Amino acid sequence: MDDNNNAYISIKDISCYYGNVKALKGASIDIPKKSIYAFIGPSGCGKTTMLRSINRLNDLIDSFRIEGSIEIDGENVYDLKTSGQVMMLRKSIGMIFQQPNPLPTSIMRNMMLPIKEHYRGKREMFRDKAIEKLKTAALYDEVADRLGKSALALSGGQQQRLCIARALMLEPKIMLFDEPCSALDPIATFKIEDMLAKLKEECTIIIVTHNMEQARRISDYTAFFYEGEIIEAGKTHDMFYNPRTELLERYVSGKF
Repeated sequence: MDDNNNAYISIKDISCYYGNVKALKGASIDIPKKSIYAFIGPSGCGKTTMLRSINRLNDLIDSFRIEGSIEIDGENVYDLKTSGQVMMLRKSIGMIFQQPNPLPTSIMRNMMLPIKEHYRGKREMFRDKAIEKLKTAALYDEVADRLGKSALALSGGQQQRLCIARALMLEPKIMLFDEPCSALDPIATFKIEDMLAKLKEECTIIIVTHNMEQARRISDYTAFFYEGEIIEAGKTHDMFYNPRTELLERYVSGKF
């Protein structure tokens, strides 16, 4: 479906169902390592279903059913049978949602909780790691003097960067973002976009966005979803400036 032969995540002929409703229809896409891949398209076209299938978050929905395969580094994630294996998969894949979801406790405790569940070590080591990840998320300088204060006192943009920093504590290989900037102002959005451009040096990023300019600015590759199908996928520059289909041309030019 796209021109990339160096796939780290290989999605092959995926069809997804919620009960009798078919949300994805035989979608295939290859995602290279350490890149930013944007999923664009109108609401209800299957973007988030695809995103949540990568870390098997859709498994939590009783009516959900999937056909096809999703391979990460050659391993089909739907071959994992035990709850422990699925938990390890999700540990290696960070997920950031549309609305920030900090815990109602201090900034530092937000950072510490994920790692305490999975690792044993000295508190000083965890604290150093938390500070490192807050710096990666371009948040530390803004909160250095209030790490013991409530995370709920932060602005929306700061809360979202805290959630990103918290997810990074587990050193994920993949980061999934579901419209992470849709509730944020332009300045907060810019800070997150700038951070993502640096973060792709460490992990593979997939972002669902309705913001065409955001996809154009930060992504290396783009897939255009429409009514459960991937209409086009490839390098972002080619997708926006040389669309192969009239449907994509109309969408990116705002005529949709």
